[in-house]
Amino acid sequence: MNDSRSARERMIAGASYDPGEQPLPQDRARSQELLRQADDAIDYAARNVILAVLLGAVGAGVEVQRPFFCDYGYNVFLDDGVFINTGAIFLDAAPITIGAGSRLGPAVQLLTPDHPRDAAERRTDVETAAPITLGENVWLGGGVIVCPGVTIGDDAIVGAGAVVTRDIPAGATAVGNPARVR
Repeated sequence: MNDSRSARERMIAGASYDPGEQPLPQDRARSQELLRQADDAIDYAARNVILAVLLGAVGAGVEVQRPFFCDYGYNVFLDDGVFINTGAIFLDAAPITIGAGSRLGPAVQLLTPDHPRDAAERRTDVETAAPITLGENVWLGGGVIVCPGVTIGDDAIVGAGAVVTRDIPAGATAVGNPARVR
């Protein structure tokens, strides 16, 4: 790569990056250690102290159920009153922003990384990432998967098991694979 920025800077900016290039493996190791500590915490207050170190932002009254997984942590921004149910997976190579009062059901996946479509290029391990944004008071049912670059507007609902490949407007209800507004 001819880009002089660090792998972290390229990753967050949505440019091509190699996840094996430093400091990204160190960043993931840090995240795993903090996630282990958070999972061992006895109550939400203690857990949120650790999550505040790990994540980019943790608002007041946030609840993140165990187990919770994220790649880096510093790209996750949770506003006030966010609830994340058990088994959430956040691949946060790009920023993941969740608005106030949003609720995520069990086993929700927010996936920001993307890979080249060309098979030869994919073998290089280089990838890109695009941010995911959930507005305020969004409700994602259990098992929802949100793909890179998607924005879900305020007050939207996404039904259980949906795969969200495109933006969902504010106030809409979307279901299915791929998710469609009904």
